[in-house]
Amino acid sequence: MEGNLKQTPLYKHYKDDKIKLMNFGGWALPVQFTSILDEHHAVRNEAGLFDTSHMGEIFVKGEQAVEWLNGLMTNNTTKVKVNQAQYNAVCNENGGTLDDLIIFKLAEDEFLITPNASNTEKIYQWLIEHQENGITVENRSDEYGLLALQGPLSEEIISKVTDADLTALKSYHFIPNTTVAGQEGVLLARTGYTGEDGFELYTKWDHIPHLWEALLEAGEGKVTRCGLGARDTLRLEAGLALYGHELSEEITPLEGGIGFAVKTKKAQPFIGQDALRKQREEGLKRVSRGFELVGKGIAREGASVVNESGETIGTVTSGTKSPTLGKSIGLVLIDTDFKEIDTPIWIQVRNRTIEAKLVQKPFYKK
Repeated sequence: MEGNLKQTPLYKHYKDDKIKLMNFGGWALPVQFTSILDEHHAVRNEAGLFDTSHMGEIFVKGEQAVEWLNGLMTNNTTKVKVNQAQYNAVCNENGGTLDDLIIFKLAEDEFLITPNASNTEKIYQWLIEHQENGITVENRSDEYGLLALQGPLSEEIISKVTDADLTALKSYHFIPNTTVAGQEGVLLARTGYTGEDGFELYTKWDHIPHLWEALLEAGEGKVTRCGLGARDTLRLEAGLALYGHELSEEITPLEGGIGFAVKTKKAQPFIGQDALRKQREEGLKRVSRGFELVGKGIAREGASVVNESGETIGTVTSGTKSPTLGKSIGLVLIDTDFKEIDTPIWIQVRNRTIEAKLVQKPFYKK
């Protein structure tokens, strides 16, 4: 089974350390190194290091690259400055979400696009399908790896191994070509997926193991290796959408809770704009909301949500017990008639129904 999965540059490190790996979007990745709880708390209190080399790296170049991307992305790419990143969604004609991703403006005519791992090939083919004269699109995902150092001590730790001025680096901005731990050509971005301050480091594929060890060493015991389990509990506490859960080709970005990245009024039309504009004007029939269980238990993805009368009004898209808050929390896609905060709902967990209530997102703020 594992032999059929794609391997990140740290695969040998995992095998040497006898770390259990799982299939995540076709990649062999660790759920945890020690325990999800310990890794989660490490990110909230100190720093955690994640291998995210399964993410895609697609480069787009051309004199009209800004305008071309603006016709494919829900956000307004004309507003992005060089060395700035922007969160985006790519939609089909019906407004369904093909992926949520980050674009990095490397130059006036060049962008790096980072799709989710399982969607990299789909997004690459989508870009090729809509490619115009003068635009080049290169999928270089097998050339680049990605590490994420997240947590309140992340700036202090990276500062030990780079001369780059991180204090001046704002959120969703990046340094395009810097040296970290002796490795040249690192793209160092103040981005992440945990609700904490942190950085993502894009570098050449075979440079990843050295960078991994250097960051662990620089942490002097205050950097914890983290797997997919903690990544999920951290992003859920921060109320962040996960593709395949809150977003899909059947769920629009407006329904999935990332409407802030959808500019339906921008002058240049984009694919899916008409459907999303209509959805906004007529009103959404379902929306993403946070919930907290009142009764005991954990509500997992796929659980039915009912009202007091037992009528189905929604579905749980993500659920866990929050390590930070000590409560069972999650996200639901729910009928708008029941969308108000503090609305009581009931979630069907196995053979019982547990009371819950809708609460404000995010569940946790640093």
